Amino acid sequence: MNHSIYSADRMTHLKIVVVALFAGILVAGFGIAAHNSSDEGYTQTARVMKAGKPVAITSSSNSLVR
Repeated sequence: MNHSIYSADRMTHLKIVVVALFAGILVAGFGIAAHNSSDEGYTQTARVMKAGKPVAITSSSNSLVR
C-alpha cells in the first residue's frame, strides 16, 4: 500500500480516478433526482401597470416643539 500520492503506482491513480468519477456521478444523479420538476406555483404572470392621474407626494420636515 502506498501512503503517498507521489510514490503511488498507476493502478492506485486509476482507482482514485474511478472512485472520484463514481462519486461525482452519484452526487449529480442525486441532484437531478431531488430536483422538483413540477411547475405548479412557480409560474410568473406579467402584470401591466398603466399610468393614471399624476400624484403629488409631499413631506413636511418641520419639527413640532411644544
